[in-house]
Amino acid sequence: MLLTQSSTPIIGWISTLLGYVIDIIFRALDFVGVQNIGLSIIIFTVFVRLIMFPLTIKQQKFMKINQVMQPEIAKIQKKYRNKKDQASMMKQNEEIQAVYEKYGTGPTGGCVQLLIQFPIFLAFFNVVRNVPAYIPQVKEMYMTAVSAIQQNAGYVDTINKIAEGVKSSYITELPADATANQVIDVLNYFTADAWNQLADAMPAISSTIESVHQQVAGINNFVLGINVAQAPGFRLSVYLLIPICAALFQFLATKTMKQPDMGDNPAAGMTKSMTYFMPLMSAYFCLVAPAGMGIYWATSALFMCVQQLIVNQYMEHADIDKMIEKNRAKAAKKKAKGKKSLMDRLTGAAQNTEQAGGQSASGRKTITDIASMNLKKMPGGSSDTADMQNIDLDKLGKIGRNAYLVSQYDKEQNTRGGKK
Repeated sequence: MLLTQSSTPIIGWISTLLGYVIDIIFRALDFVGVQNIGLSIIIFTVFVRLIMFPLTIKQQKFMKINQVMQPEIAKIQKKYRNKKDQASMMKQNEEIQAVYEKYGTGPTGGCVQLLIQFPIFLAFFNVVRNVPAYIPQVKEMYMTAVSAIQQNAGYVDTINKIAEGVKSSYITELPADATANQVIDVLNYFTADAWNQLADAMPAISSTIESVHQQVAGINNFVLGINVAQAPGFRLSVYLLIPICAALFQFLATKTMKQPDMGDNPAAGMTKSMTYFMPLMSAYFCLVAPAGMGIYWATSALFMCVQQLIVNQYMEHADIDKMIEKNRAKAAKKKAKGKKSLMDRLTGAAQNTEQAGGQSASGRKTITDIASMNLKKMPGGSSDTADMQNIDLDKLGKIGRNAYLVSQYDKEQNTRGGKK
């Protein structure tokens, strides 16, 4: 394994897997006479989006159903708007949970795609940031120059001095005993001017350095002279097309996504602000990240926009009643198999709390157990039901109040189940 590959658990593993994929794409393009990292990134992005398309449909179905049930949830929230006591808050949560069960869904139904997409994004960032570590053919190009460079005395100091002028946050100063992989890491971010300086500093191998530079520039060159390894930065150049396109496509993708009407729900304001915040965030990220990452982001946003238009057409003709019925059937199957709901998992599953020491069957303390312990530590706090009835929720603070509600919820579920 290359030393320059990410070794971060999970993210590093995904990076290695994605590295294999983009390497296959690069080899396929090379087979037809095209060696280009930018084009490989575009094809990879479309591939990932097609793989995730079923999750996009699932997310849109959740949003469609959410539009139908949102008025019921809003009615419940309005009913308990001015009631802050523990009993009312518990009752509100129960009624909202009943609405979710009625439609066979849950509050986290639309989060799956985001949970999957985020680690893929971070992993692919590692790949784009250090392409030579994941595409062997690219590494071989650099190794031709590195093998020659390492024969020159003082090459580390020479490279470090030139690297200072590049001013890239991704360049790390080389140690005296730098490996070939570490040298490649630095050369990967060299600009054309830096390569020329390196050739001038080592005239004996200048032809080799210039040849490798031409090869690397050829595979990194996208369109209009944009180098996928270079970050656009805050300067006026053709590179600004990438953050501009990324922001524009992100805005269009967000606008084409039909959001449920949330009425006076505070989340509605947040959703509206995200329509403008996300494009701005996209633009900033594409300014400071390598251009290759900006190409990925812009392509992904453009594909999302086109994909969303197709999904919107599909959802407009979808039978909402059949969707709800199908959801309820799936929920019933999960319940029959003994799969716990999110609330049950958060509260530690009431049926597992009767273990010695207040621990679950697995030996781990549940959230309910921790809540009880936290209440005991508070002034006047206790896990006993009689004492807890006298607790002033306003004096507990947000964390204490949540701990109290979790503990009470679990006790109520135990009572309903016939437990003492």
